[in-house]
Amino acid sequence: MTVLGTPRLLLRAMTASDAEHVVAGRPPEGVSWAAGYPSPGEQAAATRLLGTFADAGDPSPFGSYEIRLGEDGPVIGGMGFHGAPDEAGHVTIGYGLVPSVRGMGYASEALRALLRFARDQGVSCVHGDTDLDNIASQRVMTAAGMRFVRQDSALRHYRVDWDERPGQE
Repeated sequence: MTVLGTPRLLLRAMTASDAEHVVAGRPPEGVSWAAGYPSPGEQAAATRLLGTFADAGDPSPFGSYEIRLGEDGPVIGGMGFHGAPDEAGHVTIGYGLVPSVRGMGYASEALRALLRFARDQGVSCVHGDTDLDNIASQRVMTAAGMRFVRQDSALRHYRVDWDERPGQE
């Protein structure tokens, strides 16, 4: 099982059982969840993850991760990949934290760890997007080293490249 650590956080790859608990809204025995976890977005991501397990098997290491405060702390959110890298080595990420821990730098810290991990796995580009009015998420991606690349009618798009080639936008 993939586990990524930071000075304050632990990102642990979710199993099918973890995802089932998130969808049901009940923590597994011995695991604590922060108030507000899981959010509807986390439940939707867990449902997608269960579909991936059913259709293609374990997506590790390009699946979903729970974000915990330290090794024994509560789950405060989730982060992960929307799938394995495509033929060009690109992946898309998503993340979310419970409201009570937002603004403390946890999302940027977790995203930096996930980006380092993606790079170590041979990923050449990571994409992310956020709603136009979600300034906090835009700051998270910028703080983690992603750069703004474009905006459409609903979203601002960010990315980070490690093997940049002209015309890859």
